Amino acid sequence: MAEPTPQAGYDPQKIEAKWQQRWEQARVFDSDVDPAKPKYYVLEMLPYPSGTLHMGHMRNYAIGDVVARVKRLRGFNVLHPMGWDAFGLPAENAAIKNHTHPRVWTNQNIHEFQRTLRRFGFSYDWRREISTCEPEYYRWNQWFFLRMLERNLAYRKKSRVNWCPKCCTVLANEQVVNGYCWRHEDTLVETREIEQWFLRTTAYSDQLLDDLNQLEGSWPDRVITMQRNWIGKSEGARVKFAVADVPGADSIEVFTTRIDTIYGATAMILAPTHPLLPKLLEASPVRAEAEKKLAQIKLMSVKAEDLATAEKEGFFTGRHVVNPFNGEKLPIWVGNFVLLEYGTGAIMAVPGHDERDFEFCKKYHLPIRTVVAPVEAASSVSAGFSAGARPSGLQGGTSMSTVAPTEPFSDYGVSINSGEFSDLPTGSAKQKMAAFAESKGFGKKETVFRLRDWGISRQRYWGTPIPVIYCEKDGMVPVPDKDLPVLLPPNPNLTGEGESPLATTPEFINTTCPKCGGPARRETDTMDTFVDSSWYFYRYCDPHNPNAPFDSAKVAYWFPIDQYIGGITHAILHLLYSRFWCKVMRDLGLVKHNEPAARLFTQGMVLKGGTAMSKSKGNVVGAHDMADKYGADTGRIYTLFAAPPEKDLEWSEESIDGAWRFLNRVYRLIERHALAVREAGVGVVAAASATEKEKRLLRKAHQTLQRVTSDFETRWHFNSAIALIMELTNEIYACEPLEEGTRPEIRREVLELLTLMLAPMTPHIAEEMWEMLGHSNGLWTAAWPAPNAELAKADEVEVPVQVNGRLRGKLKVAAGAKQDDLVALAKADPGIAQHLEGKRIVKVVYVPDKLLNLVVA
Repeated sequence: MAEPTPQAGYDPQKIEAKWQQRWEQARVFDSDVDPAKPKYYVLEMLPYPSGTLHMGHMRNYAIGDVVARVKRLRGFNVLHPMGWDAFGLPAENAAIKNHTHPRVWTNQNIHEFQRTLRRFGFSYDWRREISTCEPEYYRWNQWFFLRMLERNLAYRKKSRVNWCPKCCTVLANEQVVNGYCWRHEDTLVETREIEQWFLRTTAYSDQLLDDLNQLEGSWPDRVITMQRNWIGKSEGARVKFAVADVPGADSIEVFTTRIDTIYGATAMILAPTHPLLPKLLEASPVRAEAEKKLAQIKLMSVKAEDLATAEKEGFFTGRHVVNPFNGEKLPIWVGNFVLLEYGTGAIMAVPGHDERDFEFCKKYHLPIRTVVAPVEAASSVSAGFSAGARPSGLQGGTSMSTVAPTEPFSDYGVSINSGEFSDLPTGSAKQKMAAFAESKGFGKKETVFRLRDWGISRQRYWGTPIPVIYCEKDGMVPVPDKDLPVLLPPNPNLTGEGESPLATTPEFINTTCPKCGGPARRETDTMDTFVDSSWYFYRYCDPHNPNAPFDSAKVAYWFPIDQYIGGITHAILHLLYSRFWCKVMRDLGLVKHNEPAARLFTQGMVLKGGTAMSKSKGNVVGAHDMADKYGADTGRIYTLFAAPPEKDLEWSEESIDGAWRFLNRVYRLIERHALAVREAGVGVVAAASATEKEKRLLRKAHQTLQRVTSDFETRWHFNSAIALIMELTNEIYACEPLEEGTRPEIRREVLELLTLMLAPMTPHIAEEMWEMLGHSNGLWTAAWPAPNAELAKADEVEVPVQVNGRLRGKLKVAAGAKQDDLVALAKADPGIAQHLEGKRIVKVVYVPDKLLNLVVA
C-alpha cells in the first residue's frame, strides 16, 4: 500500500487517539433503558474471530456506525453492541495446527478484532460485549435446549448425514461443495447413518412462511424469496408406485404438486442415497455398471439452491415401477438433482411439463410426452390422439412414436392423453385424480414443506455441550437446570481425528445419573454454532444476567431490532434459525414479538482483483495497517463513497488516496477560518441582508443538508451524500477568500453544517474541527440540524443524465453546478452508476443546467 502524501495540519493518528479517549471517558456510547426517549437498535452481524480484520469487514461495520451516529444526533437512545461468534470447528482445527488451546487461539483473535474495531472509532457500547464460548453465555444455549426438550422440540434420531472424515464431523448440505468438504478441497465427503440431535424447526413451518409477509418492504426481496423457497410449502398428493420386478420390495413413494401430469411420467428418478436403492441393485442385470456410476454420482453433490442450474447426471438401475394410473412400466433411474431430504427422495419424471425433468430426459434420450395443453390448443392437440392411448413397456432409453416437444409446457391448461381424466381443466384434474388415488389406496392429498428439522449435533470439542446424560437404568436424562452449565473440560486431547474429543475425555464423559445417582455417561456431541448466533442479540440487552438469558422487560424496550446489517450469505441459515428461535422464545413467554429484526440490510462485498477479500485468497487489505497509514476516517469514508452500500466495491489504491486528500482539504478549510469564527462568537444569520456570496454559500449548504438528510434517513445513499459534501466543499473553496463579502456568522453556519454532515462518516476529524470552531462540548452533544427549506430551494435545477445518448436518470443540483461535480454525482447515483459499471468514460458532454452526456466504452 502506497504511503499517503504528508500534509501539514491534519494528523489522523493524533486526532483519532484523542477523540477515542474522550469518547470512552465520557461514556458517549453507553446506552440504557430510557422510556422517555425513542429507542433505536442497530446491529451488524457478530463476527467470527479468525485472523485479522480486513477492509471488507470494515465496510459492514462502517455502514452500521453511520446509522447509529445519525440516530444519536436525531435524539434517539441508540443500542449499538458488539460481540463474538467464538465457537466453531475452525478454532479447533487452528488450535491443533498451532499446538495451542482453542480458547487461547480464540481469545487472541478477539483481542485483535476488538483492537481494530476500537481503532476505527465504531460507536459500540463495549459494556455489552459477549463471547459465545464463555460459560456465562453457553449455559443459556443449554437452558434453551432443555426447554425445547420438554416441549418435544428437541429430539434424537438416526439419520443419514454428510460426514467429513478429516473434520470428523457432520456437514450441512450447504457445506458440501462438489462432493468435497467446504473447509478443505482435498477431502471427499462420506454418507453415514448416525444418531443425531435435532430441533423441530418444522413445527413452525407455517409461521416461518406466513410471517415473511410482515417483513415485505423491510427486508430485501431476494432474502424473502430465498426463505420462502427454502421453507417450500407445496400442496399436492403422495402416490405409491409398485416396484415391478423385485419381489418383496417396498413401493416407491413420490410427492407431486402436479398429479394431473402423471400420465406423462416416463421414468422414476431416485436420490443417490435413497434407502431402497441397495435392494434394487442387488440382483439387477446392470448391477456392476450401476454401482460404479452410483459411486461417481455421490461425489457430485448438488446444493438445493443450485438444483435449477446444475448439470444433470444419472444412470438406469435396470429396474422398473408401475404407474398406478395406467399400468405402464417406467424405468427407475438415479439422478444427482434429486435430494433425499426433500420430498420422498424420489420423483416421477414428467419431461413434457417440467424443466428439470425435460433437461434430464432429453440428455438420456428418455421419452417425452404431452399430457397438458394450453386451453386454446387443447381440442386440436387432443384430436390427434385417442383418448385412452397408453404406450406401454417403456424401457430406459426407449423413444416414443409421437413427436416430442422442443420445450416443456409447465403452465396449467387442460388434460389430454390422460385416460378418463382427459379434457379436464388442470384444477379439476388435480382434485379428481387425487381423490381417485385415495379411493384406490395408492395415494392421498398432502401438504409438505421443503424445510427439514435442524440437525444440531457436531462431533467436536469447541462448542456448547448438549446437556443430556445416559443411564443404563433411566435411559436418557436431561441435566437439571441447577447443574448448568455443563462445562467443557479444560484439557481435551485434540487430534482432529477419530470420534469426538469429548468421548475420549474420561473426566467429562463419566458422571452420575441425576435420577438414580448411579454411574452414567454424558452426551459427547456439541451444538452447531448457529445455535449460538440464533439469539445472541437478545443477550446484548442484558449481557451479565446470571439468573436468566435476559430480562424480558429490557428486551421489550429494545426489540425488535430496528436495523440489522449483514451479508446475503446468511439468508437461509442464520436468519431463518434466528426467526425460529424468536418464535420458540415467544411461546416460552420470554418475548411478545414474532420477528427479531424489523429491517434487514444486506451489504455488498469489498473486492480486490475482482474477488471478495479473503485471507485464503491472499487479497486482503489489513484494516489496522490501512488505519496506520491513512487514518481510520479515510478508510471509513472511502468504503462508504466508492459504491452504494448494497453494491460490491472494487478496492482502489488511487481512490483511497483521493479520500485522504479530500479530508486534508476539508481540514485546511476549517483550520484557515477557525480563529475568525471563534472570535466572532455566535451570531444570528440574517439571510435577508446577505451578500451574493453569502446567499450562494447558504443556498449550497442548506441544499446539501436537505439532500444528505434524505440520504441518511430514507435511501442510505451514503456515497451520494459524500459526493454532495464534496461538492459543497468545492463551492466553499470557489468563494475564497471568504473574508471578502461574508460575515463570520455566515462562515460559522456553513462550516458547522459541513462538519456536522461529515460527522457520522468521519467522526474523529469532525470532532476535532467542531472543537476548532469554538465548541467546548463534544460534537456528540449536538443535534442534527434542520435544513432551511427557503434557502435550499433557490436556484435548483434538474439536469438529465445520458449514457451514450440514452437517458439514464436526472440529478437535482444547484444552478451553475460544475461539470466535475455533476459527473461525481452521476457516478454516485445507483440508477446511473449501473450503466457505467465495467466501462470507461471517454468523453463528457455538458451543457450547464441543461444536459450531461457520458460517452463510455
